[in-house]
Amino acid sequence: MFEIATLPLSSPLLYSAPRGDGHPVMVLPGFMASGRSTRILRRYLDRLGYDTYCWDLGRNLGPRAVGVDGEHLIDKLHQVHEETGQKVSLVGWSLGGSMSAQLGQRVPEKVRQVITLGSPLRGRAQSTTVWRVYEAATGERVSSDKVREQMAEIASAPKVPTTAVYSKADGVVPWQNCCVTESDHSENLPVYGSHCGLGVNGTVLYLIANRLGQPEGEWEPFEAKGIENTIFPSKN
Repeated sequence: MFEIATLPLSSPLLYSAPRGDGHPVMVLPGFMASGRSTRILRRYLDRLGYDTYCWDLGRNLGPRAVGVDGEHLIDKLHQVHEETGQKVSLVGWSLGGSMSAQLGQRVPEKVRQVITLGSPLRGRAQSTTVWRVYEAATGERVSSDKVREQMAEIASAPKVPTTAVYSKADGVVPWQNCCVTESDHSENLPVYGSHCGLGVNGTVLYLIANRLGQPEGEWEPFEAKGIENTIFPSKN
């Protein structure tokens, strides 16, 4: 609630972000959340000029929402790609970011870039504070071979440009687990904020817009300039 309340103070920063080029952006919610939780983020991206899509799969209950092998989510990505004729950028909050990273590994030819917000991308699933709730809600054991294989897939070097946003004050997922394997087209960006507030955090929204604003095929790591140096924490 605090992060939502401070959004008006972030207005000058938010509207200094580059205008969108109209390419499709699909936003995935976190665990147990629905598309309603990403409404503020999608509305902001709409106003910047992106063709924004809700995931339309109800509450994010892991395999119960996306299918045992993620087939429902893959179908949604195919649908957006076919409707627009363009590669799709994926923005995923928490578990939605893990799913976005997995899509980038499985169908990279249809994904323009991936941005994750406080998402478990490596490490043991039991290191999060909600793993027991996850098992109860999804019926999936996080210690199963299938989940371990999926985590290994997500933890490998990304095939598409990827930005992992994390906060050391996350409170749900250890920040180290929210970091993507770094490469020449991936990066880890720290912010100040809570796990449940990342999708309505003004600095995070600005970062998302900044990353999405890069021309296709010309991705470069984020480099704070001017006033940005006073807003974003050091990576150290």
